[in-house]
Amino acid sequence: MRLLHYCSRDFRSRLAAFCRAAAPARELQETVAAILADVRERGDAAVVDQAARIDGATLTPHRFRVTPAELAGAAAGLASSDRAAFLTARANVQAYNRRTLLRGWSGRNRQGARVGEKYDPIRRIGINIPGGQVPLVSTVMMTVTLAQIAGVPEIAVFTPCNREGRVAPGLLAALQLCGITEIYRIGGVYGVGAMAYGTKSIPAVDKIFGPSNAYVCEAMRQVFGAVGVAGLPGPSELMVIADGTARADYAAADLLAQAEHGSGKEKIYLVSTSARVRAAIMAEIETQLSRLLRAEVIRKVLANGFLAVETETLEQAADVANVIAPEHLELLVAPRAAARLTRRITTAGAIMVGNETPTALGDFTAGPSHVLPTGRSGRFFSGLRVADFRRRTSLVQYDQASLRRAAPVVAAFAALEQLDAHGRSVAIRTEMAPLVPKRSRRVSGK
Repeated sequence: MRLLHYCSRDFRSRLAAFCRAAAPARELQETVAAILADVRERGDAAVVDQAARIDGATLTPHRFRVTPAELAGAAAGLASSDRAAFLTARANVQAYNRRTLLRGWSGRNRQGARVGEKYDPIRRIGINIPGGQVPLVSTVMMTVTLAQIAGVPEIAVFTPCNREGRVAPGLLAALQLCGITEIYRIGGVYGVGAMAYGTKSIPAVDKIFGPSNAYVCEAMRQVFGAVGVAGLPGPSELMVIADGTARADYAAADLLAQAEHGSGKEKIYLVSTSARVRAAIMAEIETQLSRLLRAEVIRKVLANGFLAVETETLEQAADVANVIAPEHLELLVAPRAAARLTRRITTAGAIMVGNETPTALGDFTAGPSHVLPTGRSGRFFSGLRVADFRRRTSLVQYDQASLRRAAPVVAAFAALEQLDAHGRSVAIRTEMAPLVPKRSRRVSGK
């Protein structure tokens, strides 16, 4: 664990150094680029070869897509308690995200023209669902549900299979419960390539969603432009701000929970207002760690990705949070302080308020999507929402009266920018004199 003191002279530089995301190594970039180029050029054949090389799976194009029988079998094997838990959580996600659905509007501008906007669902999307060491069943609910609320007509899910070509049954059961039928047993970089460029067996998508590891994140970065990408969410992050009211055992449990995801590149932060609080939490971490199944993975994160910051005030703690822009932020502080911090902190992906609100609730059941910005991108990105699955189009309609009121404004801008064709396009409709003075038409050098 690294420890920084807010008032130390080099605090800002050391904090920036810890938070700074390492640029993808050239070897990683080149590896990703080569796989994407292969899929773009050879299509299905490349997907078959990459699946065998990377995942050890023997696939053929007709086996890319998961069959209805596989979906039905996975759903039938789901325990009734697990089914009930999934449906309860999905109901929360639906209720929360329906409230965020933006709707079109129409009104008049100052010239009397009709203006407004409309929203349409993206035609076809692809969702990447990690399925390796930790099959993210909850990510199905946290992505697919929002797309359905947005009205997306074509939802294609991509998730890797094992060497036998099987997809994690929990993932398939969750997809079946959500009503998704287009599912491909391919993932990783070659899955991103198939989504972006399409193959004979897999239609290309318009936008890619879902969490990713370093390779998939780089793949999404490289295909952006050929296809839309909903952010580049990477390894999980958690910051806990703790004052004297924090339960040390709760704080430790939550830090350990976010460290167990499996990539080894997760980052966890503990910001405390006293050395006593920090020491109590660290002692609890050691006590609880010995009882966890993924202790080895967690120890790696604690060694490389754990930063403790000691501040004198909670206002300083808020400043630290705004710099780091954590994916998840827990406020284990007194209620009045929590309200103050919630107003002051403006860059966190999700804020969990109070000792009784562990991040795991947001991961699985609270309502907001758990696909959140990481790597300080919370400074300019928000968590996944229904609006990300829709397009906004502005609408403008003038009549003769409003056109005449707008004509002088157009004339002024056309003259300033020396764009006489722009001015003429309005003048011809109002039967006015040419709207761009002759001085704007002079040839340079004369």
